Amino acid sequence: MEEGIEVAVSTVIFALRHDSARDCTSLWMPLVRRVREPYAGRWALPGGPVRRDEDLADTARRTLVATTALSPTYLEQLYTFGRAERSASGPRVISVVYWALVRPEEAERGIEDENVAWHPADRPPELAFDHRTIVSYALWRLRTKMEYSRIAQAFLGETFTLAQLRQVYEVVLQRTLDPANFRRQVEASGDVEPTGEYLVGGRHRPPKLYRHREANDLADNGPLTGL
Repeated sequence: MEEGIEVAVSTVIFALRHDSARDCTSLWMPLVRRVREPYAGRWALPGGPVRRDEDLADTARRTLVATTALSPTYLEQLYTFGRAERSASGPRVISVVYWALVRPEEAERGIEDENVAWHPADRPPELAFDHRTIVSYALWRLRTKMEYSRIAQAFLGETFTLAQLRQVYEVVLQRTLDPANFRRQVEASGDVEPTGEYLVGGRHRPPKLYRHREANDLADNGPLTGL
């Protein structure tokens, strides 16, 4: 490789969390505060340089654990960002970006301190490098994929109500869905099935719990899966 060029991995992590400022559930992502130049003090996506002896996905997993303590089940390569001017100084850096989805209970296990914090995905602070562009692209990819895949499963537990599933779609797509139409579409798809159990603890008639019929890998790795 040409001298002066480095390869790094960054990861955009999305989770559904309560937004106290707007009193609603929305998409959030963890960011890491940079402690050195360039962009010292500014927020950035978690990541780091690729080691010579590890695969790209392994770099993504290693840096996520080191910076946020998160180990997402859903991890997929998103895009490669390598514009010549993306690095403010030093060697040119080509970033292979991954995106990950975590369930609320997984997100709660992550690190949160003065240098690692969750931020609304659609209202991020000023970010280092071209990370705002990366986040925008990841949001577009997520919303596009929601229209044709079962990716909503990555935000939920093993069992869920149809109302919980609908909330995932509404939060990600940023629009209200008709409950009756949503139920008909989901049941007609054949992707979910009732467990025979009910969600308990509410004031009203307990809703049915569902599960996805198959545990297929949600990531689009194609013929490269497992390589």
